[in-house]
Amino acid sequence: MSVSGIALATPAEEAELDRLDKIEQELELQREWAKYRWGKASSECYQNYWVNYCLRNARADYRKEIDPIQAQEVALHEVQRNLRKSIKDQEDKKRAAERASPEKAAERADNQREFDDKQKAAAARAADLEQRRKDAPKRAQENKAGTQLD
Repeated sequence: MSVSGIALATPAEEAELDRLDKIEQELELQREWAKYRWGKASSECYQNYWVNYCLRNARADYRKEIDPIQAQEVALHEVQRNLRKSIKDQEDKKRAAERASPEKAAERADNQREFDDKQKAAAARAADLEQRRKDAPKRAQENKAGTQLD
C-alpha cells in the first residue's frame, strides 16, 4: 500500500508481528513451567539429607531447561524490535507527509488565526471588565447622586 509514495505497514508485517507475539507467549509459558518444576524440585530438596547438593542439581537442571528458552527469547525480541521499528518508521513518514501537505498547512494557518482572534477577543473582554471595575465606584456615586430626592 502507498499513500503519495509513502509505504505503509503491510498486512504481512502485521501478521508476522502477531505470529511473533504468539511465539513469545509460548516461550513465556515454557519459562513458567520450568520455573514451576524448579520450585517443586527445590522444595523437595529440603526433605533430603543432602540439601545443598540437591539444590545445586535442581538449579543445574533448571538452567539446562531455561537457557535455550532465554536464547530463543533474545533472538525473538530482536526480530520484534526491528519489525516494530520498521512499522513505526513507516507511520512516522506517513504522518510527516500528511503534515507537509498544503491542506494541512492551510488548516494549521486557519487554526492559528482563529486562536489569535479568540485571544484578542478575550483580552478585549478582560480589559473592558477591568475598566468597568475601575469605573464602578464613580458610576455608583453618579447613581446615588441621581436618585436622591431633594
